[in-house]
Amino acid sequence: MGKLTYGMFMSLDGFLSGPTEHFDEEVSRFINDEMRRYGTEIYGRRMYEAMLYWETYEGQQGGSSGFEDEFARIWKGLDKIVISSTLDRVSSGNTTLVREFRADEIRQLKAASTRDISVAGPTLAAQFINAGLVDEYALYSVPVVIGSGDPVFKDLEGRLDLDLVEERRFASGMVFMRYEPGVTREA
Repeated sequence: MGKLTYGMFMSLDGFLSGPTEHFDEEVSRFINDEMRRYGTEIYGRRMYEAMLYWETYEGQQGGSSGFEDEFARIWKGLDKIVISSTLDRVSSGNTTLVREFRADEIRQLKAASTRDISVAGPTLAAQFINAGLVDEYALYSVPVVIGSGDPVFKDLEGRLDLDLVEERRFASGMVFMRYEPGVTREA
């Protein structure tokens, strides 16, 4: 049975954070190693549309690195599930469009999977968290404060207590933290 991981890059003030100068060779190598754990990635529409960049990525374009090439290869090889009621169709290989979140189907997927599964995007992840499906949280803390945006955790039905099980600090200032669910209590 595969673990289900919610993984995101976040600013110090808890919002989604994209690539910055802190994504150096050390961080990129680590991200690619983490990606190799997964057999399936699950996205909502917005996260899927952002990740589609990797489907048409051609490699070594104006400053790209071998790490980006490797990430694109890994991403293209993953099975992808997009849960969206508004997306008309998917346009990447190994991708299935599902119209609505169904916790029982995700439980079956986890039970049948020999590799880990990742869910990305805070809106969709909240449904997974509220249904008790997330086995671990893989958070990359980017040393920036952005002041607004999409919070990494939103729409949760109660308090979420987590246990830190792994931490890795990078020379660029980024910190990776892996958590497992602790005791969940109502707020």
